[in-house]
Amino acid sequence: MPQATPQVSGKLFGLFCLASYLLSLSYGATFLLSLLIGSRGGNEHDAGSVISAAMLSTFVAVLVSGHLSDWLGAARSIALFGLLLVAASLGFAMTPGFGHWLLFFGLLLGLGWGVFYTLGPIIVASLVSPAQRAKYFALLSGSMMTGIGSGPLLGRAASALGLPVTSAFYLAAAASLVGVLLFWRLGACLKSTQAPTAAKISWHATTQVLGSRAVFPIIMVGLGGCVFGGLSSFQTSYAAARSLDYSLFFLGFMSAAISSRMLIAGYVVKRDPLRASCLLSGLMLGSILLFAFGVQSGFSYLLAAVMLGVGYGLTYSVINGLAANEAPAGTTSQALLLFSLAYFIGVFGFPLLAGKIIVEYGMPTLLLTVLAVAALNWTITVGRLLWRRITVENALTN
Repeated sequence: MPQATPQVSGKLFGLFCLASYLLSLSYGATFLLSLLIGSRGGNEHDAGSVISAAMLSTFVAVLVSGHLSDWLGAARSIALFGLLLVAASLGFAMTPGFGHWLLFFGLLLGLGWGVFYTLGPIIVASLVSPAQRAKYFALLSGSMMTGIGSGPLLGRAASALGLPVTSAFYLAAAASLVGVLLFWRLGACLKSTQAPTAAKISWHATTQVLGSRAVFPIIMVGLGGCVFGGLSSFQTSYAAARSLDYSLFFLGFMSAAISSRMLIAGYVVKRDPLRASCLLSGLMLGSILLFAFGVQSGFSYLLAAVMLGVGYGLTYSVINGLAANEAPAGTTSQALLLFSLAYFIGVFGFPLLAGKIIVEYGMPTLLLTVLAVAALNWTITVGRLLWRRITVENALTN
């Protein structure tokens, strides 16, 4: 009989979540790059170039993470590549002006974040039974989202104390270093968390997945990543143009995304996934409409952020399940890897276009572009619902 997955101790999983939170601060701090580079004479296009450099290296990270896990174990692979997150944060803070070095540190960021983002869930899956995974995945996701949201808040705190924005990057580097040490320590307790061979992607599996219905949630997570990456990476510019405090966005988004994932994600993922994704992507579309045309005060700004947090946060959970469930038999792991790759394309790739749009055409044009992306995302869900209804009606008629 197969060996049952052991019940994880609260202390062990608590350390894992703490380490995940600390590493995530380094990625969250990148939402301050537009502010940092602007203070050095650069612009949003320059910031977008740095962020998008990470897109290239995340591809490498996702593809080699399984091999790394086989070699070192998942936790110690994260620890090793977490050092790149430390180096990236230090590099962003210490590099003067704007140049190729910042692009290099963007590549390091992508490598570190890609390995962590891919192997983190594998560790969770190895620690708990299948029946517990939804709960513990939510805890991991909440820890990471808290770290991501806290990164920009470090910049706001530094500003309030009269410190330069580089202070946030130094703090993120220090926190991530502690996270690295925790993951290395956890590696001794998690020797069995190697990635399964099935998680190593192949061209045949890729064509199978992309030829199935799983292609729709994969496209959707890429579009959602564009919305999240485009808004978050340049939120400091958006807030400055409207004389608002950008910390309101990150507080509202982070609080809504975390609380919705912790409190109601378990209920939502049990509903009809097509209807749920349609409703939630529609909520995300509504938040972009509010950002584009309705933000006039701190309250409306906070409301738009909360709507985005709930819509984006829960949509991700729903379509993640769709990607796994709609993949052909035997290709679930590959579908989830493609899901991660599509997310990275959106969240790291779109800021390059977004920065160029801001510089050449202004923030309103970017908001209209993001609105079009969100509308396309919602249209996919509407189209799938209509197609299912037509298919069912035809089946009943025949």
